[in-house]
Amino acid sequence: MLRTIGFCALVLVTAFLLVVTVASFTSANDWWIRLWDYPRLAIFTVAGICTLVAGFTLHGKRRLIVGGVLVAVTLWQGYRIHRYTLLAKPEVQFIEADAEVSAKHCFTALSLNVLQDNRDYGRTLELIRRTDPDMVMLLETDQAWVDALKPESARYPHVREVPIPNRYGLVFMTRLKTDELTVHRLIENDIPSIFARMRTPSGRRFGYIGLHPRPPQSGTDTQERDAEIAVGARTAAKSGLPMLAMGDFNDVAWSDTSELFKRVGTYLDPRIGRGFYATFPANIPAFRWPLDQIYFTEQFSIDSLRVLGKTGSDHLPILAKICLVPRIGEQLNEEPETIERDDIRETDHIIDKGVRTEAREEATGTTDGEREKHGESE
Repeated sequence: MLRTIGFCALVLVTAFLLVVTVASFTSANDWWIRLWDYPRLAIFTVAGICTLVAGFTLHGKRRLIVGGVLVAVTLWQGYRIHRYTLLAKPEVQFIEADAEVSAKHCFTALSLNVLQDNRDYGRTLELIRRTDPDMVMLLETDQAWVDALKPESARYPHVREVPIPNRYGLVFMTRLKTDELTVHRLIENDIPSIFARMRTPSGRRFGYIGLHPRPPQSGTDTQERDAEIAVGARTAAKSGLPMLAMGDFNDVAWSDTSELFKRVGTYLDPRIGRGFYATFPANIPAFRWPLDQIYFTEQFSIDSLRVLGKTGSDHLPILAKICLVPRIGEQLNEEPETIERDDIRETDHIIDKGVRTEAREEATGTTDGEREKHGESE
């Protein structure tokens, strides 16, 4: 009896793992499909454990069929995430910047989704004071957060604050010389993004993109999220500047959307070949995934990259020391992935689909949050 119950349970788990794995093969934007891009590490782990259980407890055709499915699931999920392990070759070589190089060519950048409902402001303020970053991107900031951050934001000469009570507010602060700092509504009118043109201490110009699109969840598919990410990629490709992109993309680094973003924007990912640098959910260490992203173009090099400790949010902060030393990045780093023939066409299609979805939702009154003119910047 117990053996039969155990076999049925194993078959049900195997069927579930197979369904969510096959679903992720599709290009559908349905939230309940795209949701399974996130926990690939968890699926890989569960499938691997079940493979061992099937191998030791089943026999004959049962072991062949159930075990075969589980092996296939384990191998596929492992393939999708393997680049973020030590098994892969790093794309970006870390440098050890000496004091002279750091002073001229390097800066520190902090990104954190503070969690709007987190009212333990002191831990985030202490984090900013302790790390003293040259550039700070904070997400989910409502007016209460903006007010609480004043002691720290007052120390930065360039600040943009967009307090919105819909979990998509933002605060951006930098002490780097800034030529342009604007807030844009890329696709959804109630979701702002940051675009900036700044200079390193030595005067080298670079661009910055900070994104926080809406995640897939019940009633919210991914057309608009994917479109915002695609706009970020296209902007980088057309900028003509070295580009740095950070933020809570509400997408994992190994998804098709993120990989397209990386190719079209000619970005490199310093996490490849080193680890997940997982930031969410903060309270479940064993099943975190890399939801907060960092990418930059090949002209950059990097001195350090760290995921920091808890601040009361459901995300962990990510802090990087990034350098823009003439010709160093190009010599050390791998070349960006080749843009495939259909990448530009697919990017344009994703953006068009996102714009049409947002227009349809506005017409039917199904979107929420602030209502501002599409494309307006602040």
